Amino acid sequence: MFENMRVALVGLRSNKLRSALTMLGITIGVAAVIVLVSVGQAIDGFIRGQFDGIGANLVYAVGQMDGFGRPQPMTYAEVEAISDPYRVPEAMLVMPQLVLNSREIVSDGKQDRISTVGTGADYPELFAREVVAGRFFDAEDVASSARVAVITSKVVDSLFPGVYPIGQTIRIGSVRFTVIGLLEEQGGDFGPPGQDLDDMVFIPISTAQTRLSGERIISGDRPITQIVIAARDSSTVDIAAQQVRQTLREERGITFRAEDDFQVITQGELLNSFTSVTALLTIFLGFIAGISLLVGGIGIMNIMLVTVTERTREIGLRKAVGAQKFDIMFQFLVESVVLALLGGAIGVMLAGLATVGAAAALGDLSVSLQPSSVMLATMISTIIGVFFGIYPANRAASLNPIDALRYE
Repeated sequence: MFENMRVALVGLRSNKLRSALTMLGITIGVAAVIVLVSVGQAIDGFIRGQFDGIGANLVYAVGQMDGFGRPQPMTYAEVEAISDPYRVPEAMLVMPQLVLNSREIVSDGKQDRISTVGTGADYPELFAREVVAGRFFDAEDVASSARVAVITSKVVDSLFPGVYPIGQTIRIGSVRFTVIGLLEEQGGDFGPPGQDLDDMVFIPISTAQTRLSGERIISGDRPITQIVIAARDSSTVDIAAQQVRQTLREERGITFRAEDDFQVITQGELLNSFTSVTALLTIFLGFIAGISLLVGGIGIMNIMLVTVTERTREIGLRKAVGAQKFDIMFQFLVESVVLALLGGAIGVMLAGLATVGAAAALGDLSVSLQPSSVMLATMISTIIGVFFGIYPANRAASLNPIDALRYE
């Protein structure tokens, strides 16, 4: 075994340029696969961290989507039903929201289109967000439809660069609001459902309904976009979701066999949606990187066939002095595997440098070289060496010793 490896290394040294070019495909492929796996794992960890920061115990109830992809409105009667501890005992907090999406917001000559959300006083507790300056509006502000607003970091950068925002005035449409608070930076775009939580303006839901929306549904109630429910514990989220679903079916008079005309979504389902997309993207990119490995394997097969041709007389001589077919085949397989493993080792080193660079460039992502990726690269390199080396090795082992000795 060790003698075969020594012979393989001697052969590689004697044809340095050819060996380097042969290993190039394996090197690029292995490096690409490792980097993609590492970045994919970092993205997955980042997304999970963002959702954990928002709260793993949240449940969202929204109306059925219309033809324009907008949820149908819900009502305060449904909020009160879900808040009933006898009907939804696993609900700890229940809060309605009215999402107004992008509204033109103006302040001191500066303007921008920013998502505006009417929400309740429990928002900081529900979404585990701290107020870093000023205060959040309270139940009294909601009851009185106060014209107050709480903003986020990107809104400060857009409308109040270099200015302390608390006490400043903004205009949403034709209504003036006083900024009373600033929320901490969330650092992601994984809000409900999929909005940038750092680029929002929050106002009391009553103010949003009466001063900015003014709409009423058929029942005469003012519309609600979604209802956010905090389960008592992350382990009871699914139970809470089922209780919410059953309560809404009862409120809407949906018969046993009829389908829901609303959606109940848990934070875990949103997380699974995001991670499934990133997983598919990683697989797709890995498949593209795998093409380099295929090309590298074909290169190894080609070079090994050339090597068999160049060493035909040597093969004949070895057979003449007693070498068996297995010995010849094993020698060339070892050479093929050594070639693939060296290419893979260089690929691992390049991947290590690339992950360091990616970690520096993508500060929010914890990109690192995983031991599992190194093991995967080693396994892939070995498989490629064996798979693409079998045919040349078998061809060498099948040579007739007399014909091989006569070969010029």
